Amino acid sequence: MSDPMTVAIATAMAGKAVEVAGEPVRAAVAELSRRVRERFRGRPADEEALARAAEDASPPERIERIEVLQGAVRRLLDEDSAFAAEVETVWNQAQTLARASEDGVVNVFSGHASRVVQLRDVQGDLNIG
Repeated sequence: MSDPMTVAIATAMAGKAVEVAGEPVRAAVAELSRRVRERFRGRPADEEALARAAEDASPPERIERIEVLQGAVRRLLDEDSAFAAEVETVWNQAQTLARASEDGVVNVFSGHASRVVQLRDVQGDLNIG
């Protein structure tokens, strides 16, 4: 199962554009990509996945290669819980600092709740109950 963090990291590591919300997240993805790339050193299968994902390929093959790289990132995080916690902390901090530009919206919710409502530009009556 893919998650936005590993997708963003793998895509950035492959040298592809990553669509993320705001500069703090872009900077975090670049930093996390650098850290994961360092951890890949000396791991031949992961280095190979990274090299193949960075090569030019047709769209279906490129997507497949990035998915393989994403799996390598996920395995690395699963194998090293301390590193995973570090990566997730950087990712979560960046998400919290994300700011909307122009007419955009950034909603951040973290935690547990039975109901969450996030709104913008409500015009007229609103009843929640």
